[in-house]
Amino acid sequence: MNSIEDAVQLFESGYVCSQAVFAAFSQDFDLSKEQALKIGACFGSGMRKAEVCGACTGALMALGLKFGENKEKSNEVCVRFLDEFKKENGSYICKDLLECDISTPEGVKYAKDNNLFTDFCPKMVESAARITEEILSSE
Repeated sequence: MNSIEDAVQLFESGYVCSQAVFAAFSQDFDLSKEQALKIGACFGSGMRKAEVCGACTGALMALGLKFGENKEKSNEVCVRFLDEFKKENGSYICKDLLECDISTPEGVKYAKDNNLFTDFCPKMVESAARITEEILSSE
């Protein structure tokens, strides 16, 4: 299984988007999957405030494991990732992507009623993992 499939499988098995993407890449950089799942736990659902998509946050944490020792390079790959994700998906802000604010009970209800967590969010996890893989492969 590759990192993209691993990320989607983790998400579909109950981990939040940030955990799924970060953990799918963590072992490549000597961080255990268990540690990555703990680190990524509070970043899902746009840090529970419908802000930056948790899949993006997980991806940026993974990219930080690779490029974090070089501030210029880490800034470059951060901007590259976010630009690519926005180009592909229209935004990297959770409430814009979902077209509802999941920091509110009404937004969560809307997301559940419209199967966004099961039908839409896995696509964001896949997109974030694929872009991360592309960046890691090209560097």
